Amino acid sequence: MGNTIGNCFNIISERTINGDIELRQLFKDGQRTVDYVLAYDKSKTQNNDKRAIFEENLMKEGLELEKEETQKVHFVKIHAPTEVLSRFSEFLKLKLPLKTVKEQDQIVEPEFKLLGSIRNFFTCKAAQLDEGLFPPPEHTLLYEYSRDKKDLFDCKNLHSSTNRIAIIHFILERQRFSNEEHGRHNYGIEKLLQEGVYNDAYALHDGQFFKPGCERNLLLTEWGSANKWLKYQPLDNVKDYFGPKIALYFAWLGFYTRMLIPPSIIGIIGVIYGWSTLSSDRISNDICDKNNSFLMCPQCDKDCDFWFLNKTCTSSKFNYVIDNNYTVFYALFMSIWAVLYLEMWKRYSAKLIHRWGLTDFSSEVEHARPQYLERLKNSQCKRYNADANVLEPHAPFWRIKFPSYFLSYSIVLLFISLAIITFCSLIVYRMAQRATSSFLSNQKFLLHPVTAGVLDLLVITCLDYIYTNYLAAFLTNLEYRRTETEYQESLTIKNYLFQFFNYYSSLFYIAFLKGKFVGYPKKYNKIFGVRQEECNPGGCLMELSIQLAIIMIGKQIVNEVLELSLPYFKKTISRIKNTMGLSRSAEEEKLLPHNQWTEDYHLLPWTNNSLFLEYLEMVLQFGFITIFGLAFPLAPLFALMNNAFELRMDAMKLLKFYKRPNPQRTNNIGVWFSIMSVVTKIAVASTAFIIAFSSNLIPKLVYMTDKYIKATTNTTDLNGYLNWTLARFNTSDYPEDSSFSLNVTTCRYAEFRNPPEFPENERYKRPLIYWKILAARLAFLVIFQNIVGMIQTIVAWAIPDTPLKLNDEIKREKLLIHETLMEEEKKKIVELASKCAANGSTQHEIINEYNVHPDGEIVRRRVYGRPVDEDTLYPLQEDRTSAV
Repeated sequence: MGNTIGNCFNIISERTINGDIELRQLFKDGQRTVDYVLAYDKSKTQNNDKRAIFEENLMKEGLELEKEETQKVHFVKIHAPTEVLSRFSEFLKLKLPLKTVKEQDQIVEPEFKLLGSIRNFFTCKAAQLDEGLFPPPEHTLLYEYSRDKKDLFDCKNLHSSTNRIAIIHFILERQRFSNEEHGRHNYGIEKLLQEGVYNDAYALHDGQFFKPGCERNLLLTEWGSANKWLKYQPLDNVKDYFGPKIALYFAWLGFYTRMLIPPSIIGIIGVIYGWSTLSSDRISNDICDKNNSFLMCPQCDKDCDFWFLNKTCTSSKFNYVIDNNYTVFYALFMSIWAVLYLEMWKRYSAKLIHRWGLTDFSSEVEHARPQYLERLKNSQCKRYNADANVLEPHAPFWRIKFPSYFLSYSIVLLFISLAIITFCSLIVYRMAQRATSSFLSNQKFLLHPVTAGVLDLLVITCLDYIYTNYLAAFLTNLEYRRTETEYQESLTIKNYLFQFFNYYSSLFYIAFLKGKFVGYPKKYNKIFGVRQEECNPGGCLMELSIQLAIIMIGKQIVNEVLELSLPYFKKTISRIKNTMGLSRSAEEEKLLPHNQWTEDYHLLPWTNNSLFLEYLEMVLQFGFITIFGLAFPLAPLFALMNNAFELRMDAMKLLKFYKRPNPQRTNNIGVWFSIMSVVTKIAVASTAFIIAFSSNLIPKLVYMTDKYIKATTNTTDLNGYLNWTLARFNTSDYPEDSSFSLNVTTCRYAEFRNPPEFPENERYKRPLIYWKILAARLAFLVIFQNIVGMIQTIVAWAIPDTPLKLNDEIKREKLLIHETLMEEEKKKIVELASKCAANGSTQHEIINEYNVHPDGEIVRRRVYGRPVDEDTLYPLQEDRTSAV
């Protein structure tokens, strides 16, 4: 048993040297793998002391280092031996595969034949992965690694490349580079990179992407290729290469893309229905009737004139395509689809997380950030973390955390307010431009929106740059976030709140405010003396549809072009600079790539912000589809086409243009799920409001059901509806300074107001029918939201977060693991008893044989939690068996 670790080391170290590919990733001895690399500039001699102390501490921790000093950039190659991997696997509570147990095959129940036949019938064979390249994952039992139970674990799969990289990165983050006992911020590879002590620190890809024979090339050709868009993703291989966090992002993106298929089909049916029934629409037919045209009032105070309603014939037809009898059904379907998508994702992710051994992972198991421990270094308040078995500093909420949270989010709200004020200022600017006289004749209709758009772009871009790149991270650093997960979630919320208002402000304005409080020709409601904007002749819903289509499709095209071109150009420029010796000065040597670490040195760094941007793009798209998708039924279709391409392009650029990311454990997509849940709730209210106040549904229903209207029109359909919705205005009531041609006596405008024939005190006032319509709209808001909310609650309740079959499987696994551990303990007890009886060994000798520390003080410290070591910024690591 004492040689188990050595045997595992021999098995892991046996590698088939496949020509140059394997030699490019090994130490000079040709045996040890290069797991991580530090790169620094040889000319920076002022940092030699920090590097020496840091590297010495790494070697004290057990890591093996080897330097390569042949070019202008020197490299420190790092290898994690099995002893270090075993020690930190136990410390980080990594779940590793156990040896195969006889009863293991009985855990997974066979699928019911009928269900299996149905599943196979609906499964697209063309989408299946090649089992020769990606064999189906074997069912394995996973358990937290423990050195005193090392005989139970499968040596062949003991330490994967992702675990090796994660362990080394964990050590690098917490090692000091100064001998000052009370020095602050003198720890961690991130600080060294910021100060320029090292140029870079990165893990190696397992080969060149264009050479077959390595996992990187296999993933690129079978996963990161656009022509494989129909194929399922090899998620287990992605997890083994990039780690669970990135694999879970791609799993979520693939699931979300597949879930877009039903709303895409429903949206296409809705558009087809609109076009096929267009000829029967009474409103658009009346508008397009040249013999029955209405003279409309001018839409601005100056440089506008009266116009005929039949000029809006095309826009009225377009408006009917998106605003018809199908609209309410589509809105109801999208509201139910959104919550169904979230519930189904929880079930789907539960299966993946269990297969990857992360079901029990939580932020409590995750160790504290070194920055958090450093800030609380002198704190007298300690708390025992039972999950991590650590006695660590604790920040009281009301005395320390709450003031930092309050300050942080107050500044966030201030910046969001600045963005809203900026947007409102641009609205006033557009209104002022529209109200002023023309100075470029017929070109004003282009100049006004262009100048407003340029100002909008400049101001919002500046605020976005300052907030996203500097302020959000600075404010999050003020907070006392214990773990990296908590830190990233707080940073994500801050960034998303700003981006929410940044991207959705114009759409909310068009949907809920524009054209709603304009007034009437005699008395327009003005802001700073400027008349408010009105919707285009086709209506606000049509304008919202156009705006949404432009933003969604345009944003997708721009993002795809930038995501493909920028990494390529950055990588090319970096390679040219280093190869030609242009990065510093002309006298320096060129950096010639000749192995894996010099090849990867030219690649772009992958940061946490990189994954945030990928999530942000998709979650914003989810908001476009759910909050405003009613105005553009084809939005899910365009999102589906974009995402099918986006997924493969994200995989391709990650494999070709970026350094290998540091693997991170997680059991969910983090705060993004909560954000989408909130967006789903907002979408219900938004959809109800758009139907009630921006579509013609409620006025149509009132017109067809009101008894007084039936009695006066003698009709039960929409005959005369258009005339009913257009109020009349006497042009003699215009102000005397009006510049309109007054040879017209009466014009029409889209409002419900009394005609000019009424007495002066009632002229142009709101009639009774207006209040009936308003009451109907408010009633629809309440009814729609309550019905949809009730359906969503029922759907969420009826669908368990974890499949029942998976719950049973987890219970059987725990029982089998428990029985296996008990059997192992029995064997140890029998072996110990027989050894005592046969050899007459003393208790001290037996304790040493099993690496048990007899020091009672250490045993007590182990029981009550390991204190944090101030030198390494992680808990003291007594032997696991010291608690026996």
